[in-house]
Amino acid sequence: MTTKIRQYAIDCLKEESESILELIPHLTEDFDNAVKLILHCKGKFIITGVGKSGHMGAKIAATLASTGTPSFFINPLDAYHGDLGMIDSKDIIMAISYSGQTDELLRLIPSLKARNIPIIAMTSNPQSLLAQNALYHLNIGVKKEACPLNLAPTSSTTTTVALGDAMACALIRLRKFKASDFAQFHPGGSLGKKLLTNVTNVMRTENLPIITPQMKLSEVIIVISDGKLGQAIVIDNNDQHIIGLITDGDIRRAMIKHGKDFFDIEAREIMNTHPYIVDKKSKLTDAEELFKQHNLHTLLVSDNGKLSGILSSKDCII
Repeated sequence: MTTKIRQYAIDCLKEESESILELIPHLTEDFDNAVKLILHCKGKFIITGVGKSGHMGAKIAATLASTGTPSFFINPLDAYHGDLGMIDSKDIIMAISYSGQTDELLRLIPSLKARNIPIIAMTSNPQSLLAQNALYHLNIGVKKEACPLNLAPTSSTTTTVALGDAMACALIRLRKFKASDFAQFHPGGSLGKKLLTNVTNVMRTENLPIITPQMKLSEVIIVISDGKLGQAIVIDNNDQHIIGLITDGDIRRAMIKHGKDFFDIEAREIMNTHPYIVDKKSKLTDAEELFKQHNLHTLLVSDNGKLSGILSSKDCII
């Protein structure tokens, strides 16, 4: 039974993935022109649709709005009963209907055309009334639904969302939209917090394992142990600038190399003089990238070369 259930799921996923790939030959100049139209729109990009198409349209609008394209979804019934006032001549509207014959959408066309509002149609039928009355047509047609009965909108809703995502991705590239821009629209999410948070907001500033360059390794061991970070930071005696770092790995290697003389060696003789340091004004995402690139567990945080704190890779998980 379990094997059959899994196979049913596999069949569905294959059907839907094939339907998405079949969209590629449907991409025409209309897709290019529709994206250009949206890119240069001086107003809002408004999406409408009924039923499952409406749900997919709302998702597309949400994706676009979060990636730099002012966009929202409007229910065509509400539009027909007064919400058309939310749409002005600078806006663009995209109407989604798999058949292209949805009455609630067709009834909006005269009013939109009278106000010279460009219409983009997303349907499976280029000959439909909706497609014929649109400036550009985007084809979301599928050979069959993934539904075993070929009835429930499955592959067709997937292609609708996929084509909407394709539009969003094209616009992201054309706008040169960056992760920092994305954060502005997601201040409550974890990505937004990372992109907007400085390392100073999460770094450790108390009981830092600080040592001087003249300190004997017998004392350095104690500082590293008490600090519980597996390292000690070497600070210049005069100007308090960071001049080096000693890790517990450095200590082990020094023990092996120097033997009985180990305890009399000074910190400056084994310290790493080029530790990884970030400025206190750095964003948490910049620090996170350093952790990944160099497989680090901690970073030193400085203010014009002076130690401000220590950032752990765990601090980037917010």
